[in-house]
Amino acid sequence: MDKKAPSGNPPTSRSNPLPGCPMAAAFAAVGGKWKLTLIYWLAHGESHFAGLRRRAAPITPKVLAQQLRELEADGLVERTETGPVPAPVIYRLTPYGETVLPVVESVRLWGEAHLERTHGQVAPSDRMSCGRAVA
Repeated sequence: MDKKAPSGNPPTSRSNPLPGCPMAAAFAAVGGKWKLTLIYWLAHGESHFAGLRRRAAPITPKVLAQQLRELEADGLVERTETGPVPAPVIYRLTPYGETVLPVVESVRLWGEAHLERTHGQVAPSDRMSCGRAVA
């Protein structure tokens, strides 16, 4: 057994919890606390795991890896190994992943309006901010 090999299960296709329901299929693919945010960040350019980890300070490495694995299993994110372990692994959106960007942008705009309505302002722009529009 190679101790330097990455841990975790390889991505597998995931089933729809309510077969035939498009909403359930969509939420299974992009629902969750971090998936839309990860897609948003990857829409602005590919990143390695550590780069995503720095951006998502409150997310644990375990949860980040799980969310990325699920996005990969659903064909939204592509994982590219750059060499033998411990070389960085690069994550990028697939062409199929780019099809969800209008949804991400709609959610971002709604969230911006919600922040203004409930807090009177949008959070300041920083490394974890989602203030830039998605193309």
